[in-house]
Amino acid sequence: MKAQIITIGDELLIGQTVDTNSAWIGAELSKLGFDVCRRISIHDRREDILNTLAEVSGKSDIVLITGGLGPTSDDITKQTLCEFFSTKLVTSREVLDMIEEMYKQRNWPMNENNRRQAEVPETCRVLKNAAGTAPGMWFEKDKTIFVSMPGVPQEMKYIMYENVIPELKKRFSSQLIIHKNIMTYGIGESSLAEILKGFEEALPEEIKLAYLPAYGIIKLRLTATGPDKQLLENLLQQNVRKLYKIIPELIYGEDEELFEAAVGRLLKERGTTVCTAESCTGGKIASMLTSIPGSSVYYKGSVIAYDNSVKKNVLGVSAGTLEKHGAVSRETVEQMAVGARKLLKADYSLATSGIAGPDGGTEEKPVGTVWIAVSSETGTRALRLRYGTDRVTNINRFSVAALHLLWKEISGR
Repeated sequence: MKAQIITIGDELLIGQTVDTNSAWIGAELSKLGFDVCRRISIHDRREDILNTLAEVSGKSDIVLITGGLGPTSDDITKQTLCEFFSTKLVTSREVLDMIEEMYKQRNWPMNENNRRQAEVPETCRVLKNAAGTAPGMWFEKDKTIFVSMPGVPQEMKYIMYENVIPELKKRFSSQLIIHKNIMTYGIGESSLAEILKGFEEALPEEIKLAYLPAYGIIKLRLTATGPDKQLLENLLQQNVRKLYKIIPELIYGEDEELFEAAVGRLLKERGTTVCTAESCTGGKIASMLTSIPGSSVYYKGSVIAYDNSVKKNVLGVSAGTLEKHGAVSRETVEQMAVGARKLLKADYSLATSGIAGPDGGTEEKPVGTVWIAVSSETGTRALRLRYGTDRVTNINRFSVAALHLLWKEISGR
């Protein structure tokens, strides 16, 4: 079963709006067993829409389209769909009643543009949209199902959940696709692939392995495909167990677990707390930790010691240390971690000091250099790492590396 996704809108192509619809639709179709073979973004132009529809027609079981269904003159999807499917626009009394009732309940005035939202291609099957005013539209041509939906995410999702997904489940005897993600950190992608070469070669034909890296984290995605759900789940479990035997020191979690969630889980399990002292990361680690619901149980607080005076006066880093070794040094970051732990009375403390860039580096300490320290009742240890020259990337990688060091300390790895 093959599917394609088309998103319509100039705002998507020029970067004013990020296309989250395609990712969400792709994930939902995958759960139903569809192979999403292509995602296409196109202009709000008649020719582009017609050419793309003609190109995909007959080549997939389903084509899902979002965008271009608004009430203004630049929203031309409905008119163009009429042209492609050789039909005309008519007013749906049912849709118009829904729109009028919605405006009445909200005490909004109706205008002609709002009423035009009730116009639909005569030959389509209308899909109700209780989350907005633009209905979805279902067409069939050349053995392909075409579904056009609004580009507003909550409206698209409503139509998918209420109309599209239930109908697809009825029509297609689904081949199951099940994903299992194993989250790893601490090794490069090529090195990990080399370690797992034998594992990958021994995988049964129902399972494929993919490597998905981001900021040093590598997500190992195992995808099982076939008609027998129990068989697929058993095969996945067997191969996950094999991974834990091959790379136990690299795995920190499963599915989509974030590093900050994995750290929080360990802290909760042990009934311990943590605080942070950040220089180069500027509060990024604190933000990551506190983004997890329930983090108030284990997260005490942070000191953003960007200036050396804060390192000295708040965290107790000695002037001699700063003068002799500099802010970006083992000695400084260890004193930051110790000072924060004492100040905030936490079981663990995590500290960072580095050069995020794009300038400020030296030959001895180039841009991308970071010192990270973690302190607990068993002592304090520090780690020096070096990354690239992009500031945003460095801050993210510094933060993830710091959480990894904390995770190792808590877990005893």
